[in-house]
Amino acid sequence: MSAYLETAILAARQAGEFLRNHFHSEKVVDETSRYDIKIQLDKQAQALIGTVLLGGFPDHALFGEEGIDGDQSSDYQWIVDPIDGTVNYYYGIPHFCVSIALRVRDEIVVGVIYDPMMDELWSVEKGSPAHRNGVEISVSPREELAEAIVFVGHGKHDASMQTGLDRFSRISSQVRKMRITGSAALAMAYIATGRFDAYVESSISLWDIAAGKLLVEAAGGTVELTPREGEHEKFGIIASNGKIPIKEQC
Repeated sequence: MSAYLETAILAARQAGEFLRNHFHSEKVVDETSRYDIKIQLDKQAQALIGTVLLGGFPDHALFGEEGIDGDQSSDYQWIVDPIDGTVNYYYGIPHFCVSIALRVRDEIVVGVIYDPMMDELWSVEKGSPAHRNGVEISVSPREELAEAIVFVGHGKHDASMQTGLDRFSRISSQVRKMRITGSAALAMAYIATGRFDAYVESSISLWDIAAGKLLVEAAGGTVELTPREGEHEKFGIIASNGKIPIKEQC
């Protein structure tokens, strides 16, 4: 295990423990919108993660959902989502995670996703197998849509929301089950573990899927990202086990 991966795991576990300890407490809302909530614990968790990562690598940069930190000119950039699934967390739904990735120039080389409520930690380094709690994992062997479980997300803007709803309607009659669970990072981890077979969404932020992309690919799956024109670090995504014909349905 490299020092980068070891430090990312430490940061994810410390943030996860912090979030688990506050899961049943009253949560302070910093910002609300029609479809989203920002809570004080988001910023506190990212600050904790930043302390660990930049404490270990002070010449690195941090790019997170809750802002940037460190040396932004660095070739080494940590991509952080301190709570992927904030709305779930706020409402007391125990389905959320911490997501941390390391990008060196344009390449993701380390990925960690931690679900503190289930104590499941996914980890991966570029060129090595993906693991869940230290055990090597792989995507599912399923090849038929009729056997598949597919996660379809949708953005918060009207156009991307409609795209997601149209996809949901089109795909749902062809697969075994559909899921919209509220955490893109966990959806990617579930594909890497063979629980889900695909995840599609027309607009998602990099911090939601950076670690998951490396996980899925290392576990034998495929991830196709399409940059969103005029939207910094936002993408359309089609991730799958690489076997079911999901792209044809999108």
